[in-house]
Amino acid sequence: MEEQVMEKEQRWKSLRLRGLRQRWIFNSILPIGTLLVLVVTLFSAGVSNYYYGTMQKGLETRAQALANSFNEYFMDNGFSSYYQKAVQSAESFEDKNRIELQFIGSSGRIQVSTSGLTAGTYPGTDDILQVLQENKMTPTPYQGRDLETGEEILAVSCPLTVNGRVVGVMRLVTSLRSVDQQVMFVVLAIFLIALVCMLLVVFSNLLFINNVVEPVAVVTEAAKRISAGSYGTRIENKYSDELGELVDNINDMSLKISQNEKMKSEFISSVSHELRTPLTAINGWGETILDDGLTDDPEQLRRGIRVIVNESRRLSTMVEELLDFSKMEDGRFTLQIEDVDLQAELEDAIFTYQELFRQDGIALEYHPGDGDLLPLIQGDSERLKQVFCNVLDNAAKHGGAGRRITASVNQEGGHQVVRIRDYGPGIPEEELPFVKQKFYKGTSRARGSGIGLAVCDEIIGLHGGTFSIGNADGGGAVVTIKLPVRA
Repeated sequence: MEEQVMEKEQRWKSLRLRGLRQRWIFNSILPIGTLLVLVVTLFSAGVSNYYYGTMQKGLETRAQALANSFNEYFMDNGFSSYYQKAVQSAESFEDKNRIELQFIGSSGRIQVSTSGLTAGTYPGTDDILQVLQENKMTPTPYQGRDLETGEEILAVSCPLTVNGRVVGVMRLVTSLRSVDQQVMFVVLAIFLIALVCMLLVVFSNLLFINNVVEPVAVVTEAAKRISAGSYGTRIENKYSDELGELVDNINDMSLKISQNEKMKSEFISSVSHELRTPLTAINGWGETILDDGLTDDPEQLRRGIRVIVNESRRLSTMVEELLDFSKMEDGRFTLQIEDVDLQAELEDAIFTYQELFRQDGIALEYHPGDGDLLPLIQGDSERLKQVFCNVLDNAAKHGGAGRRITASVNQEGGHQVVRIRDYGPGIPEEELPFVKQKFYKGTSRARGSGIGLAVCDEIIGLHGGTFSIGNADGGGAVVTIKLPVRA
């Protein structure tokens, strides 16, 4: 079964990678390939036009010069002189290996040619007919297939005239085979260069895909496992760039989620236990009082009622903490701001707990500020008293072994500072950064929900103050509360 699941996940990962590659190729390589095709096409067309244009221009210039010279010197002495000079010109033509010189009569038949194969034939091309009709060199040379040889040719025709009348045509014809070969060679070279460029682009993109897309897919798989509940899953970080930072962030997220889930489970277990214990005590003593009456033992009756009252108070405190935590989570935690005598609120909290601590053998000492009464501050008196009571109760639970708690309030600069210290074992150094986190209880086995300090930190933060916890010199833990004085 596990092998099937792993095979299915591997197949899904392969499909996802393939999809990423296809999308990357479509979005990156396809536009570059299209651009390269366009560049090759335009460059090839430019090279072709350049070669054919150069050949055409040279052929036209040469044909015009030969025709003008022939008309000027050889066309005034009759047909016999013309024919004889045509034969001589054909025999003495220097470039007969590259260019064919033709003399064509008014009927369109080739009379003299540097190539004996075409003499006596009728080319019948448009350039010849146009010259015979219009008595001027063709504006557009003939480019096409020769009817006799079957090869591609370029031909330029010029009129031969006597007394302004066209009696023949002088025509230069050249094969396009060499030009076609040169053009094909250049185009092939351009194509190969473009192909090499394209291969480099593909290779670089494949490297990029392997170095980025596949790691992203790995990270995605890990994130999927985390979202499915595999909290604490870690990814091996083999990267030193932004991907490495992303992997670190995901690993950190996974660790924090795992810690939060663990703390939440511990919180639920702790709250269940904390609720069950006082409820069991209240239920037990209530049944005892109802069944036995305890009328004959007033001391035992008072003891039972005291247990019920204490456990009820503990339940009320836990319910208040849970309600406050719920308000903190959904943003409904607000303050009723008014002028507050911080010293008076602290003294009320100390008066509330002093007798209770004395019964448990813990001395609660209070040191008021020196000099005059402290000025009023802006705050919520009920919430501030809640903080003081929570901190005092926390000091008794975690530092009660020291049998002593001290509290003080003083003016320090622009702040009123409250310090509450116990003389117990203190807080392990490795737990100090986490003691204000929600649900965190660390190695402490003291009873509580683990959200009291988080609520206190939130309340003081809303007042614009700071709530810090540390270990005091000489042993024990100290809570320092700083609140700004009203301007």
